[in-house]
Amino acid sequence: HDGPPYANGEIHLGTALNKVLKDVVNRAQQMLGKDAPYVPGWDCHGLPIEIKIDEQLGAKKAGLSAVQIRAACRKYAQKYVDLQRRDFIRLGVLGRWQEPYLTMSASYEAVIAQAFVDFLDQGYVYKGLKPVNWCIHDRTALAEAEVEYENHSSPSIWVRFALSSDPAVIDPALAGRRVWGLIWTTTPWTIPANMAIAFHPKFSYVAVEVEGAQAAGRGLQQSINSGVVAAPGESVVRDSHQRDVYLVAKDLLSATAEACDWDHQRPLAEFSGERLRGTVFRHPFLGRNSLGILGDHVTLEQGTGAVHTAPGHGQEDYIIGQANGIATYCPVDASGRFFQASGADGLLPDVLLGKTVWDGNPVVIDLLKSSGALLASRKIDHSYPHCWRCHNATIFRATEQWFISMEHDGFRGRALEAIRGVKWNPAWGEERISNMIATRPDWCISRQRAWGVPILVFYCNHCQEPLTDRKILDRAVALIRQHTADIWYSKSAEELIGEGAKCSHCGGSAFRKENDILDVWFDSGSSHLAVLTEGNSLPWPADMYLEGGDQYRGWFHSSLLVGVALKGGSPYRASATNGWTLDGEGHALSKSKGAEEVEGIIKKYGAELLRLWTASVDFTEDVRFSETIVERLVEAYRKLRNTLRYALGNLHDFDPSRDAVPSERMLDIDRWILSRTEDLIRRSRAFYDELE
Repeated sequence: HDGPPYANGEIHLGTALNKVLKDVVNRAQQMLGKDAPYVPGWDCHGLPIEIKIDEQLGAKKAGLSAVQIRAACRKYAQKYVDLQRRDFIRLGVLGRWQEPYLTMSASYEAVIAQAFVDFLDQGYVYKGLKPVNWCIHDRTALAEAEVEYENHSSPSIWVRFALSSDPAVIDPALAGRRVWGLIWTTTPWTIPANMAIAFHPKFSYVAVEVEGAQAAGRGLQQSINSGVVAAPGESVVRDSHQRDVYLVAKDLLSATAEACDWDHQRPLAEFSGERLRGTVFRHPFLGRNSLGILGDHVTLEQGTGAVHTAPGHGQEDYIIGQANGIATYCPVDASGRFFQASGADGLLPDVLLGKTVWDGNPVVIDLLKSSGALLASRKIDHSYPHCWRCHNATIFRATEQWFISMEHDGFRGRALEAIRGVKWNPAWGEERISNMIATRPDWCISRQRAWGVPILVFYCNHCQEPLTDRKILDRAVALIRQHTADIWYSKSAEELIGEGAKCSHCGGSAFRKENDILDVWFDSGSSHLAVLTEGNSLPWPADMYLEGGDQYRGWFHSSLLVGVALKGGSPYRASATNGWTLDGEGHALSKSKGAEEVEGIIKKYGAELLRLWTASVDFTEDVRFSETIVERLVEAYRKLRNTLRYALGNLHDFDPSRDAVPSERMLDIDRWILSRTEDLIRRSRAFYDELE
């Protein structure tokens, strides 16, 4: 079953490698006497196309309706479907090219919509306020598969929070002392959303006394010597000679002391993290408490052993916040700008309001400096999530989104069980996708865009509850099958619902539509439902999925989840992955460079040369392509071609009924050659069956 390439841009070397590999597999199976129909497809919805249309339309877009924007997107996608189809045919790939599946066709969009309704009907789907990967450039949520990790430079800061609860409860030795919690973070912009500090219940912590200016790092000597440390909402005069006490994980004390430039520390007490449950700290510059909580996600790999917790801006923060009854507070809007959000004490300083999170980083650091809370600051280069399409850094941001629960009806466990029934090539693929499924969060399936399949939900205008009548949702699916999903945008909720509908909660009769669309990975992950059908003479599940190694987190992943939930198992019996295409020096080929290579090879040597290269490499590894490699292949291709021409020339008038020689009349050398040939055929068939 063909994984759909995205319908934007020319095909590149990686696409050609994958398509020819599929063709080799299919042709080999056909030569073994099997039926191997191939239905190619294209992924046509989504952000990249919508962004291209935004660029083309410019200011005109504001005056266009959603239907007009979608029409422009559809035309753009169709253009590249046609171009890519032409090139795949030029590569000699056999398939039903006049009957491909397109995720933007009416029939396919209806399958996607039906799949969502089935998920909803079976109880997998819910709407909730949770932190999700968010692209502030494109103003939309992102799935895990839409996030790529790239190197990023971030501020790395150590921040102290004043303990406001009785320190003697932690340990009697701390009675009457000025005690601080100390956190480390690489996202200063999330400090305004801090609601708690997490400690590990089983780690050993120490309370260490640090003297004088070193208590807050030499960089803050002047502010400490002034004797003023700003507590939230007030100015508190402290004795500049009083020694500060810090709570730090014992195993991280040395690294913390070095980072904060502490020359002398004296341990006053040692205790388990359990003793820090229920402690109360004060936010460095907001009138808000920060609760001491316990969490197993705290590690000793880096930091201080005390984790800054902002439930509105992190998955683990959200989970532990929910467990402790802490509000999911998010003072950042869809464009990544600070605003006065409800849900927590303390107003944001005016200097932050309207700034993006990236511009907010230095502002927060200045606020921490002025309050005497910043102990150390430096830059750190680390792996950080970026949007897969616009390549801008993303954030975690709590918004209301639609999710598929991984825990409903044992979904996660059933998916892991299905993985064990698949033949994986390479074998390590099983562990890779298993680890992803085992640790993934609930699937965020909603996107705040226009070019896609809408989430089929109607809300009651009176009580705001979703309309749950299955007949109404099935009617909407049928309308999409007739008119494409454009009808969702051209008709009112009342027209889509039909007459006489009533809210089951309050009896209301006025409704509105959901504005969000479905994740494009839900689109492509439903392809087996649309293609592996009796109408296409294709059985479910497919014998094989063959894609690039990035699809463990993409198409393999989403297809598996849709298959397990709606069909009871994996939609593929076997999975194979090809590696990346590299240049002669082992560097990754860009898509544009890869497209140039494909066009150049076909024009200069013909498609057979590219097919020979594909057949000659170990596709499970990263494969190199260069002019030198091409020249070697040209020579090999010439030998093959000349040999075949010679053989065909000698056999042009061969008639088996007249010219065939029975085995018993052959010379020994001829029988030996035929025996070797039969052995080669047998081994070759086995190799093709094993994709070797």
